[in-house]
Amino acid sequence: MLADDFFSYQSQTSSHPLGMEISRAQGSYIYDAEGKAHLDFVAGISACTLGHCHPEVVKAVQEQASSYMHVMVYGEYIQEPAVSYAKLLADQLPPSLQNTYLVNSGTEAIEGALKLARKATGRSEIIAAENCYHGNTLGSLSLMAFEERRDPFLPLIPDVRHIPFNEQGALSAITVKTAAVVLETIQGGAGFILPKNGYLEAVRKRCTETGTLLILDEIQPGFGRTGKLFAFEHYDCVPDILVIGKGMASGLPIGAFVASKKLMDRLNSSPELGHITTFGGNAV
Repeated sequence: MLADDFFSYQSQTSSHPLGMEISRAQGSYIYDAEGKAHLDFVAGISACTLGHCHPEVVKAVQEQASSYMHVMVYGEYIQEPAVSYAKLLADQLPPSLQNTYLVNSGTEAIEGALKLARKATGRSEIIAAENCYHGNTLGSLSLMAFEERRDPFLPLIPDVRHIPFNEQGALSAITVKTAAVVLETIQGGAGFILPKNGYLEAVRKRCTETGTLLILDEIQPGFGRTGKLFAFEHYDCVPDILVIGKGMASGLPIGAFVASKKLMDRLNSSPELGHITTFGGNAV
């Protein structure tokens, strides 16, 4: 049976997966092996922004797949889908966020943003918020403050400090030694905690004063989930680096980090190919 093979051959992430066999998905519903419809409140963990198998998405995938799917590592060939997506993003973002590096997931985008921040500033210290969640790769896991999640994988990347979210009194921890402050615009894993009382604006001010880059993680709240395209638009706070993913392609694996061209150009020299990905910016 397929369920037996699932447990025997596919690596598991927990001892109690949901274990529902999926036959198809359409709109707001997923269908099990018996054809029973289930109203899907999970949406691929905040990824399927247009529902399942939206006809325009399916059409675009089919058309692109019939032309080509993958031809080269990121950034070497000029490929219309990637260029058009990056330009469309630039049209929706502030002038300081005009250059996009496309990757395969939000977590991978966090990794790229961390590299960019350290390279651009020449500093190593990263400050993140308590109760944050930015992913599970080594760099993104290093940002997490949950000891039970972190400790089994120690040592993680060094020079990461944590401050409480929404407490302006803690912002003195941001100094001229800090490469970047990484925050979720809205804390998702902590229970959808919104910034309050001018907190993001105060973080932005402190980062500017100390020459620290502000990285806002909009992997979960981005792409219309808060009533605006990006959650930071509700606040007087524009990040130096914007990290996005999940809802970018309504179910396809994609992510990106966005910054100014001047800042992003720090990754293309000394060394060249300072950040590279085989499948990032995939045409499909």
